[in-house]
Amino acid sequence: MIFGGLMAVFEGIAAIAKDDIFVTTPNFTYEFSLTGWGWVHLILGILVALTGFALFSGAVWARAAAVVLAGLSMLANFAWLPYQPVWSIVLIVVDGFIIWALCSPRREAQA
Repeated sequence: MIFGGLMAVFEGIAAIAKDDIFVTTPNFTYEFSLTGWGWVHLILGILVALTGFALFSGAVWARAAAVVLAGLSMLANFAWLPYQPVWSIVLIVVDGFIIWALCSPRREAQA
């Protein structure tokens, strides 16, 4: 989860700093300014990474928040597909693994 958050932070920084290097698709349904998308990815990435650190505490709220934030990250990366398709697909897959890992049953260690 921390890796996915950091990748989203880098994605956001790249979109904010150099938004003229991205290829834009005309008449795209989810068209935003690239700087706006950059801020969305930056803020969401920070939240995902912080929630990843909170998962180390084992708190139930952290697991629930992590599933919600990973789902939001998947949606944001889906809408980001026309601008950076490979990066978006990688992060969609990472977020899918995060959700799968957090929702699968855990086996507690037996002493």
